[in-house]
Amino acid sequence: MKKYILIFLLSPLFIFSQNKNSKENLEIKRFQKKLNAEYLNPKETPLRGANFKYFKKHPFFPINSKYRLMAKLIKTENAVPFDLPTSSGNTKSYREYGKVAFEIDGKSYRLTLYQSLDLIKQEKYKDYLFLPFRDATNGKETYGGGKYMDLTIPKGNTIILDFNKSYQPYCAYNAYDYNCPIVPEENKLPIEIRAGVIYEDIYHH
Repeated sequence: MKKYILIFLLSPLFIFSQNKNSKENLEIKRFQKKLNAEYLNPKETPLRGANFKYFKKHPFFPINSKYRLMAKLIKTENAVPFDLPTSSGNTKSYREYGKVAFEIDGKSYRLTLYQSLDLIKQEKYKDYLFLPFRDATNGKETYGGGKYMDLTIPKGNTIILDFNKSYQPYCAYNAYDYNCPIVPEENKLPIEIRAGVIYEDIYHH
């Protein structure tokens, strides 16, 4: 019996799977490190005063491969620009890029991807996609207004959604200086997405 277990553990498929998971986890850890560095940088951070002084690092949910998934992308044809309401009572101009269809725990869900009409004018953001979403953790373990994900336009009709790389909008930490898009009702998930940044006492007084 032990021999068969050993053969399985050393099989190319098992090794490939382990390497793939390690690579994905490394990507997520890079994201976490970059986000923490941004908030610790006085030139980039949204934090002010004592909030910046006492900030050490973001708390994150444990990395969970369940929340990294392949989604089907259905591109929206002839999308009409619209004004997305923001936290300050103003609006920002966006257009719908498409819908993503995916499954979590055997159940199907859809979210809408958007493009900022201001950002896509810049060369470095021309392929940028914006995914704001809400889920059942909001107001408890994550910011009540929802979370964001940054994505890039894929070459085909599938796209990787990694909720482990989701984060809170700046206005979760500084509502005075930042004007954040409000998550549209169509992007509210009825389940908990226990991945990405946790919203709690990040300042470690």
